Amino acid sequence: MKFLSIYKSVEKDRPPTPDEMAKMGKLIEEAMKAGYLLSAEGCMPSSTGSRVRLSKGKLTVTDGPFAESKEVIGGLAILQTNSKQEAIERAKEFLQVAGDGECEVGQLYEAG
Repeated sequence: MKFLSIYKSVEKDRPPTPDEMAKMGKLIEEAMKAGYLLSAEGCMPSSTGSRVRLSKGKLTVTDGPFAESKEVIGGLAILQTNSKQEAIERAKEFLQVAGDGECEVGQLYEAG
């Protein structure tokens, strides 16, 4: 079963420290070797992004930063697990390294 885990947190006004990068790098390396992490990416600050929205037939584009947001997407991971509960456990492990925030975990459709 594949799951998408989206990490959301309060936007930080600084890049990760070398220590934070090392801890996350270790977690990612171990998870890839164990086979449950298929892909992981961190997001740049919201000031570099845009939101594209369709509402009542009208498209709007809003450039970042998104000051009105309490949380922004900080990164994502694609997980290969045997169950939803295992995906949740992996998200808990990630949060112990990433710090305050939340992971939204959703199962992905798979052909077959």
